[in-house]
Amino acid sequence: MTIASPMNATRERILAAAAHVLSRRGVAGTRLADIAAQAQLRTPAVYYYFRSRNELVAEVMREGQRRVREHVRHTISSAPPGTPVIELIDAAVAAHLRIELELSDFASAVTRNAGQLPPDIAASLHLESAAYHAIWRDLLERLADSRALRPGLDIGIARMLVVGALNWTAEWWNPDHDSLDNLIATAQSIVRNSLATDRATPPVPRLH
Repeated sequence: MTIASPMNATRERILAAAAHVLSRRGVAGTRLADIAAQAQLRTPAVYYYFRSRNELVAEVMREGQRRVREHVRHTISSAPPGTPVIELIDAAVAAHLRIELELSDFASAVTRNAGQLPPDIAASLHLESAAYHAIWRDLLERLADSRALRPGLDIGIARMLVVGALNWTAEWWNPDHDSLDNLIATAQSIVRNSLATDRATPPVPRLH
């Protein structure tokens, strides 16, 4: 059994605090003092673990990207053999939205701040972002191979539009106004009917 050292535990507490603050205030509104307060530390203590605010933000973003990717990949790989590709896409939409909006401050921090990052941080996240987009590219290519992709769609553009729309929900969705289940059902319907031919898109009942 591995026991976490106090140093590692404090570092993880700082990361969790940073994810919490970033997911709610965004990069522009986040100060190291806010993160330290959330972690119940004094601000100078943060510098013992992270050389700068940007280094801490980048680490939170990398961890958030990893969590989204692993959650969506696990969801897809857990589907029964022979599951139609369009149903895997439904599952990927649900998995992305649930971890982004309900399960992880790290994931919420990524989706809220992806378009607001300084260029050096954005560049450092390229490989992790590419790995996630590869999951969606594979799904769309499999949909095309099954001849269920709507004719005339560019897979690369479609992928960017879908992932971009899923990410953007963190900016506008309010759980006080509608349920996450209803958001997911609506997103699945929009994505399915945008990507797939009619024969591949059975209707999904609206959730109230």
